[in-house]
Order: sequence, then C-alpha cells, then structure tokens
Amino acid sequence: MKSFESEFLERQPIPHSFLRTIRLLGEYRGKEALFKEQTPQILESLRQVSIIQSTESSNRIEGIEAPAERIKKLVEHKTTPRNRSEQEIAGYRDALATIHANHANMPFTVGIVLQLHRDLYQFVAQEGGRWKMTDNEITETGADGTKIVRFRPVPAHQTPEAMERLHTLFREKWDQGEIDPLLLIPAYVFDFLCIHPFTDGNGRMARLLTLLLLYHAGFEVGRYISLEHLIENQREGYYDALYKSSQGWHDGTHTLLPWWEYFLGVMLLGAYREFERRTGELTTAHGAKKELVFDTIGRLPEEFRVADIERVCPGVSRPTINRALRDLREAGQIACVKGGRDAIWRKT
Repeated sequence: MKSFESEFLERQPIPHSFLRTIRLLGEYRGKEALFKEQTPQILESLRQVSIIQSTESSNRIEGIEAPAERIKKLVEHKTTPRNRSEQEIAGYRDALATIHANHANMPFTVGIVLQLHRDLYQFVAQEGGRWKMTDNEITETGADGTKIVRFRPVPAHQTPEAMERLHTLFREKWDQGEIDPLLLIPAYVFDFLCIHPFTDGNGRMARLLTLLLLYHAGFEVGRYISLEHLIENQREGYYDALYKSSQGWHDGTHTLLPWWEYFLGVMLLGAYREFERRTGELTTAHGAKKELVFDTIGRLPEEFRVADIERVCPGVSRPTINRALRDLREAGQIACVKGGRDAIWRKT
C-alpha cells in the first residue's frame, strides 16, 4: 500500500520516453479491437495457445513442472491431476479460466483475491484463500549455496490490514480517474508482491491479478498472448525491476520507475507487438492455420515431433499440420529423420 499513500504516485517523475510507451499501448489497444472484428478465427487459435502457455509458464517460473503433453491434457480437461505439481497446474488453469470468462462480473475486491487463491489450491491439501500465518522472506541463493534476504515483506499479523488498505487506496485512485490505469495497475501488483500476503502462490496470484486488472482497464491482449510466457522468457529483468523498485518501500522512499518500465515497456508492450506480429503474419498469407504451423516450426528446436506442434497449436487439425510438413519438406526446409507414429523431423 506504500505506493498509494500520501500522494506518492503523484510525486513520481515520469520521463517523456515513458509517456510515449503509454501512448503506444493506447494505439495497440485500438488495433486489438479492429482485429477482433476482422479475424475471429485467428484470434481463437491464439487464445487456445495462450491458455496453455500461460498455465505452463506461470507454474514453471515457480518450479512447478509437468510434461508438455500432460499440461495440454490438463488444460483441455482430458485428464485428472496425478501429483502435487499437476494439482497446482490444474488450479491455475481454473483460476485463469474464471478470469477469462467472468472478468466483467468480478469486482476487484479483497474477497476476489482470496477467492482466486482458494481456486488456485482447490486440488491440493494445502488450504487456499487465507492470508499467511507466519512471516515470510524473499531470498536469493548464491552460487556457493548461501541464502541472501532480498526483501522482507509485511509481517503476517499486519497482512489483513495491509491488503484492506491497499484495496481501499487503489479503488479511490481508480475511481478518481486522475491517474492513468496503466500506472495504477503495475503499482497495485508491485505493492501486492511487497506485502506478499500468502504463504505460497504470491507470484502466480500477481500474474492472475495482472490479467484481471488489464481486462478491467480494457486491455485484452492477455487473452491472445501469454503474459506469463513473456515474463518467463524475461524473468531476469522481471526480478531485477522488482528488486530495484522495492528498495525503500517500507519507508515510502522507493521509486516505481524500474517496475513501471518493465511492466509496461517490456511485458505489456512486448505482448502487443507479438500480437501485431502474429496477426499480421497470419492475415497476409493464404491459409491462416497452416501459416501458424509454419511459424510454430520456426520456433521449435532443430528436431521436433508432431506432438510438439499440436501442443502449441491446439486449434489446428492433424491433416493441416501434415500438409504444412509436406510443403516444408518439398521446399527442402525440413526432413524426416525417423518415420512411424512418433516421427522425428529435423530442420535443414
């Protein structure tokens, strides 16, 4: 809540280059609305890919992993969780689906935060939807195994009051309309992470709440491009920005600029640029789904299987994938190095 106290936000210096980022995001939001009208079939393919990537990446950032084919089946509700990792993945899947489907009817309250955390842990023995009962620390383990405390969050006994205060101040600023939501949203997420209100799941909750707040502000790129996947690919910058902005947070002497620049300039602007690139490529060529397969193969490792393509392109049929593989093989761009049901392909 420190970022919302005593006119703190109003005193934050904002460079002109950063204002340009905010302007660009507004322009991209307009383009997003246009694509929703013109290319719904492409957006559906992107949406399906995004759900799988978001579920996979947000959990993997926290060290929760499962085979790709298991994640795909879990996301598609074609199997049930087998172990703790899969239970947590299934919980994130459901919390994510709730936001995508019901964001318009989800008032941003402390109760919603607790509900989403409860959903996150619905399949595990650990009880979700409760604030932490003991103090926690954000640590870093050095190369020699030594643990360094990078940040001490709000103590457990102060957490309920801190979360209530954060939501009250955030809602006041949001309703006043004097500060751009694109500045308020990352400020909320940052303070949430500094409070670190749960014993476990704070990172995943921060990413879910990011998606929900962006929906409330009219930015829907997270439906089509996985914000979690972008964060995973840029996690060093993510943690570095958090660390820089957290210095002095307890005293209200911190600066939000490093975090703002990462959140808006790297993550969100990066998502819109990827959205534009993907929709642009797919709409300028004949056969959108085949082009999606071509693009996917270009991103896969040197050797890959059809199952790897299906994981990234859940909305593309096997015959379409086979036609794309045939075209690339005839063009001399790939070769089949092992035939059969589990064929292996290699880029040439």
